[in-house]
Amino acid sequence: MSEQTDPAPGGDGTGGDWRPSREAVIDLLGLLALGELLAFERMAVDARLAPDLGRRARLGEAAVGEIRNYRLLADRLSALGVDPAEAMAPFQEAFRTFDAKTSPRDWLEALVKVYVGDAVGDDFFRAVAPKLESEDRALIERVLEEGSAAGLAADEIRAAVESDPAAAGRLSLWARRLIGEGINRALAVSAAHESLTGLISGDGGSVDELLRTLTRAHQERMRAVGLNN
Repeated sequence: MSEQTDPAPGGDGTGGDWRPSREAVIDLLGLLALGELLAFERMAVDARLAPDLGRRARLGEAAVGEIRNYRLLADRLSALGVDPAEAMAPFQEAFRTFDAKTSPRDWLEALVKVYVGDAVGDDFFRAVAPKLESEDRALIERVLEEGSAAGLAADEIRAAVESDPAAAGRLSLWARRLIGEGINRALAVSAAHESLTGLISGDGGSVDELLRTLTRAHQERMRAVGLNN
């Protein structure tokens, strides 16, 4: 667990000079670093579900991007004087639980998990990143932009639904399961770590507002590929 530190002056969520505590920044970076590391591992495994070598290679290339992102985050944590493994450790069980409940059965389910399940986490980080100082905010924005398989996933899902409209029902149900589990995990992790709760509520934010943001983003993402909310 990251070292306990006092919030910066004004860090009571009332605005003004509010800034995130060092602990909150470390926990947030540790959470994202673990997500990138595990996304690399999962994509490397799920690539075996691809129906041909071309798509297997594309998902494998995306996995390489995830491990590069992990290294950027690990280097930043080290620069802050923190062991990356220690920063990630408190969140390991939450990821294990999510993956245990959302194991894909085929190629399309694996892609929906990338497109919907992983995106819940990305939306969470996008929502809180603006509250960070410029260096850490820029790092998170860079990580979220690079190494993602979301483009591949969206194209594959859209093509599958267009060629077989019956697939939309199955994949929509799977996506709803993923978003439910993903939001539950995100809220549970935040509630279990005061530093993250403070980051969400700091500068006038709230958990309810974050939940609405995650839900809206999910609905737009589903519509974009022809799935039902």
